[in-house]
Order: sequence, then structure tokens, then C-alpha cells
Amino acid sequence: MARTLIKGGWVVSMDDAIGDIEGGDVLIEDDAIVEVGRGLDAGDAEVIDASNMIVAPGLINMHEHTWQTGVRGTVSNWTMFEYSTLMHATAVPHFTPDDVRIANLCGALNQLNCGTTTLFDWHHCNATTDHSDAAIDSLEEAGIRAIYGHGQTKTESKPGEPPFKEIPHSRERVERLRKGRLSSDDALITMAMCIQGIGFSVWECIEHDVRLAKDMGLRWSNHTGALGIPLFSEGSVHKLHELGLLGPEADFVHGTNLTDDEIKLIVDTGGSITVAPECECNFGHGNPATGRVLEAGGTPSFGIDLESNISGDMFSAVRYGLQFERAMYTDARPRPTKAMPEHLKTRVALEWATIGNARALGMEDRIGSLTPGKQADLILVRGDDINTCPVHDPVQTLVFMATPHNIDTVFVAGEVRKRDRQLVYPEAELRRKLEELTESGRRILQDAGVFDAEAAE
Repeated sequence: MARTLIKGGWVVSMDDAIGDIEGGDVLIEDDAIVEVGRGLDAGDAEVIDASNMIVAPGLINMHEHTWQTGVRGTVSNWTMFEYSTLMHATAVPHFTPDDVRIANLCGALNQLNCGTTTLFDWHHCNATTDHSDAAIDSLEEAGIRAIYGHGQTKTESKPGEPPFKEIPHSRERVERLRKGRLSSDDALITMAMCIQGIGFSVWECIEHDVRLAKDMGLRWSNHTGALGIPLFSEGSVHKLHELGLLGPEADFVHGTNLTDDEIKLIVDTGGSITVAPECECNFGHGNPATGRVLEAGGTPSFGIDLESNISGDMFSAVRYGLQFERAMYTDARPRPTKAMPEHLKTRVALEWATIGNARALGMEDRIGSLTPGKQADLILVRGDDINTCPVHDPVQTLVFMATPHNIDTVFVAGEVRKRDRQLVYPEAELRRKLEELTESGRRILQDAGVFDAEAAE
């Protein structure tokens, strides 16, 4: 039995019964947390001195298209229309399984480096089963906890073929994974379905895909589109509710074009609405739905969305989302604002990226807080760095000061994935992988003529 004692840190448990413990300890046995408190007996455990560190649950990234890691820094000047044309219609046909493999590996390692221990990998660059297998292989190699979301490509149809909005999810391809390598819901890599959904499908496909997900016992996630863009099927949220197809397994990404009534239906049936605030503002989706979800009694989920657009750092995403919502809240009320509302305080934002996202994934019994019995997914964040010292309030330090540079140690299921600020991945091999990533991205962009197409817009 492997035992590790993290000793003397400022523990931010995100468990109301435990709270925050200055000078606290966390005892890990194999893959689980077994005790949290002060002055714990180390016994024969390896001791990690967490003095001057904040000990917190690993962050959870609810939504990322990790396959775009190799084309980082290419879409920040695009609108959603340009993204759909230049990425999905133009670039995606040039992605090989090897391109997906290297992108997913480097993207997953980046998540670990940034303090994220659980990733919902929303994969819709999978023209073949080899593309899917390559993505899963890389998630396994990285050692991150991940939900592999099996999606569908949104490339232009060939003559005589229906458009992607009319193509239902393939039962054969879903069953291949669900009855094969992703059959377990308790493994480090689990499965979900990522359907075209209410933003990109006709009703027949929406109903088919949701029923398929239910048949397979899978969570399902879908993009809702954006303000101003017509839907292919009006009233789909209500139709799903009337058929009993809404529930805790449903996830709606963005939600900027959902009505208040639709948001309330999703929240009341236990579903999640996932916000990706930086990308939504970049692409003109409309104001992030954070506040509307809160007003409906729900907890918004948070994700990065596009590695091709922003850094992949969940601290930045949550910080941006909180500050944007605070600005909207203040702008809608008489000034000056005399007190920060409870629902927009910093601890609430940290909940979004930890226990809140765990609930959205149906994994709150396993991850999201430093609770004995849960998986040992946690991070140690330096509080004595030039940008974090001094620590007076560990939650405010995490949300407003921390960057990936401050992430000292990362555990996933009790395994160390980062230590002393360095990924536990051979340095020479990592450099080689990054060179491969660079060549992959360059070839895709060149072969697809993305920049030429952008200039012609």
C-alpha cells in the first residue's frame, strides 16, 4: 500500500464539513484520500512538506476540444462564422489520426501542468475510428482523468450526401467503444456522447442521439449555437422534456441563446449548462449565461472550449467568468454597489471549477473536494512566489493570483503527475513531442490553406 502525507499546507477542501485548515494535512493511500486534518500520523508514508503551499482539489475542465492543440493561436481574430468555415469545413479534413494523437497528448499534459486533473475531451474531429482511438490513447498516456466525448465531424458533405445536421450519431461506433475499451464508468478514462444537438441538428437526429445515449447509459453533451443564429429545430428543449429525455445526464454548452424558461427546465431536471466565457466573448455568442443559470437556481459549469483560442488555464477561465458576471451584475443595478453579492464571491467561483463541475459530470462522489474516500485528485499551489505571496485568503489567492507557474504538484488518483513545477514526463521526450506538435499544426494549416482562406474573407 502506497501512502503519502501532504503536511502543513493551507488546505482548501471545498467540503463544507471540513472547511479550510491552515497548517493542515492530507493523507493519501493508493488512489484515495483517507484523512484530512492537523497533526496526522505519517507512519511509513512519504511526506511532502506543503509549508507555504495551498492544497486544493484538482480543477475540472468541463469542456475542451483538445484536438485543436496543434493549431494554437490561430482563431483569436475569428468570429463563430469564420471558425465554422475555416476550422471545421476547411482544416478538419486534413487532420490525420496522428495529428489527433499528438494534439490530445500535448493538450492533456498542458491541462495537468495548469492544475486540471479532470478533462471533458469533447472530440468531434473523428472522421474514422482510428481518430477516436488515437485521442483515447493519448489521454491514457498523459495520465489525466478524462471523459472522452465521442462526437461527429461537421465537415461539408460530398455531392449526394446529406449535410451533417441530418446525420444521426452512429450506433455502431458508439457501441464499439462502450462495449469495448470504455465500458467502465469507474476507470480513469470514461465515455460520454457529444451530439450535434439543438444548435446543429434537425429534430429527428436530436431525438435519435439522446435516445442512443440513454440506451448506452452515457451522459450526453451538445452545443446550443449562439445568439442570432437560427436553429434547425425550434423548441427542442421543451420537446426533450415532454418526452422525458432531459435529466442529470444532459449538458448544454454555451446556452447564450436559451430562453430563461429553457434554462429553468434544464436546471430543474438536473442538467448542466456549461459556460466557456472567454471563447463566447471572442466569438460573439452573446453574454455568458452564468448569471441566468444562477438566477434559475443552478450552478454553471465551466470549461476552456478551444485550445486554438485561449491558454487552457482553468484559473484564467474562472477568473474571467467571475469578473464578467460581476460587471454585468453591477451594470444592471444602481451605483455604487455597496456589497458583493454572496453568489458572486470568490469561493463560489472556485466551486464552479471543482465540486460544481464534479456534480455536472455525475462524479461528485469521486472528485471535486478533499473528502476522505474520494479519489486523490489534488494540487499544491505555491503561496511564496513573487505573484502569490503573502497568502491572507487562500481562495482569493487561487482564483485571482495563481497561474500555471505556481502549480508545484499535481496528483491524479494518487499518482504524481507534476512535482517541483515539472511534469512527470521525460523532458527530452516532451521536447520531441512538442516538435511533432509544431510540425503537425504547420502541415494542417498549410495543406488546408487556412490563412489564405482567412485573407480572402
